[in-house]
Amino acid sequence: MSDERLFTFRNRWFAVSVLGTIAIAVVSALIGFVWLPSAHRDAPFTGIWNAICSAAGVPRDWYAGGTTVEPKVKLTSVEITPQLLVDVSANSIGRGATLALRCTMCHGERGMSDANSPNLAGQYASVIYKQLIDFQKGARTNAVMSPMAMNLSDQDMRDLAAYYSNLPRPPAQRKVSDALAPPIVAHGSPMRNIAPCAVCHGGIDSKAGSPWLDGLPAAYTKSQLIAFARGARTNDIDGVMRNVARNMTPEEIDAAAMYYARELNAGR
Repeated sequence: MSDERLFTFRNRWFAVSVLGTIAIAVVSALIGFVWLPSAHRDAPFTGIWNAICSAAGVPRDWYAGGTTVEPKVKLTSVEITPQLLVDVSANSIGRGATLALRCTMCHGERGMSDANSPNLAGQYASVIYKQLIDFQKGARTNAVMSPMAMNLSDQDMRDLAAYYSNLPRPPAQRKVSDALAPPIVAHGSPMRNIAPCAVCHGGIDSKAGSPWLDGLPAAYTKSQLIAFARGARTNDIDGVMRNVARNMTPEEIDAAAMYYARELNAGR
């Protein structure tokens, strides 16, 4: 058989193969360099050229404009260690109790909210301290909390963290059980790079800086997951929560929020 007859556009199969390959390449390029960068709001992916440079691992000074691309959002600057605020004094707890009088409208008299604000009673001190610093420095924003944190000294924030962390957690309505937890909480979704919630927010142990979630109002947990997914909240360490939340479905967000809300609410 002659190669001339085989490799010619007069050969229908050859023409379909070539045109199909070109079409796949064009669609892949559009998805990889146009659609995905437009959906990925992180600074290194802003623009087609920046996305190509970032994917190739080239130095940032090669990016568009010849300058380093700086993040458009403020990230947390707090260094969390397991030893942070482990030992607190009675004086610190007492000062925190006085400072907390201004917090009761949203977080309750004993750290248990009657609104859709987070419960703080028994929360890890390092978590409270970190969030207050993030509010103060703009890594996390809220119309109420940002102004409240603005005038707090570092010692004030440590005292508030000490006070709330030493309040007793209310008794749980039931024990945490994998059988009762929705799949996204108990097992995550490895194929979507979602670890089980308990890996960081476990009832027995937790990752340093990760909050205790049991009993948080469902509306609050849901709103924070949505904020992480949309990139409106960016103070998570190493972008962990943003990566998880953006891969969760709305149904999984609802299920996780309701699961943690039911832990304590009926026992209050």
